[in-house]
Amino acid sequence: MNEIKLFCPGTIANVSCGFDVLGLCLSTTGDQMVVRKVETPGVKITKIVGQDLPLATEKNVAGVAVLSMLEKLNNTTDGFEIEIYKNIKPGSGIGSSAASSAGAVYGVNELLGKPFSNHDLITFAMKGEELASGVPHADNVAPALLGGFTLVRSTAPLDVIKLNTPSQLYATVIHPQIEVKTADARQILKSNLRLKTAIKQWGNIGALVSALYTEDYELLSRSLQDDIIEPIRSILIPAFDLVKEESKKAGALGSGISGSGPSIFALSKGEATALKVAEAMKKVYDKVGVSYDVHISKINDQGIKIIE
Repeated sequence: MNEIKLFCPGTIANVSCGFDVLGLCLSTTGDQMVVRKVETPGVKITKIVGQDLPLATEKNVAGVAVLSMLEKLNNTTDGFEIEIYKNIKPGSGIGSSAASSAGAVYGVNELLGKPFSNHDLITFAMKGEELASGVPHADNVAPALLGGFTLVRSTAPLDVIKLNTPSQLYATVIHPQIEVKTADARQILKSNLRLKTAIKQWGNIGALVSALYTEDYELLSRSLQDDIIEPIRSILIPAFDLVKEESKKAGALGSGISGSGPSIFALSKGEATALKVAEAMKKVYDKVGVSYDVHISKINDQGIKIIE
């Protein structure tokens, strides 16, 4: 096999209470990528369709991720070309850079005969995230590579746990058409917090993990609270509080900022409720005059996949 075509899914990082440690994978939103093995050694980005992103290998998250992987293998003889078809807009909050980084290392790994596990690939994909945001975080690339919900216990050394996904859980995501760069969204965060606030957040993270395994949707609903990041970042997102309020009225278990924003996600029990939540979100932005995209997705338990 010298060529592979991939679906590289979007992801929701943080999931309200789990800043930099929790993430989930979407099934209906994502990029496509073609990775092929060529005779000329090295990595070359030959095509990017859909977004204006750098083709230079060292300036592209996919290129940087693959270079780090080949360096680990001490591989200076194999060559690869990558085509990226972007459907996830950079700065949308649903893992655009992660889709490219994770997809590229997944594809190259397949063409090399799988020298690494999907868990191992997270380390290399994080190099792309570091280029994009300044921080090598794993909460987007981990669910993209492993599927479902993931918990990043540690990045040094890497320790990521794939969590259970409740069978009836759906995500609704609305993306107001503004860009919030991850690096900028990180700069406004506080470096210190009160112990009382941290304790409350830890309780929500633990309860959310428990709710995923017991498929306790009521507990999941009570756990989707963020007292640390959301109060600060939400000021960057138009009508954020109103979208949350209307989503809850429509039956959502809870909602929050998807990654660093500006997308807002809501989790629901069942597709019918997820659709109602989408309509409620759209009505808010129709009234305030903000253009948007909406995605409704069952949680993707597979992650990146090979397509024909």
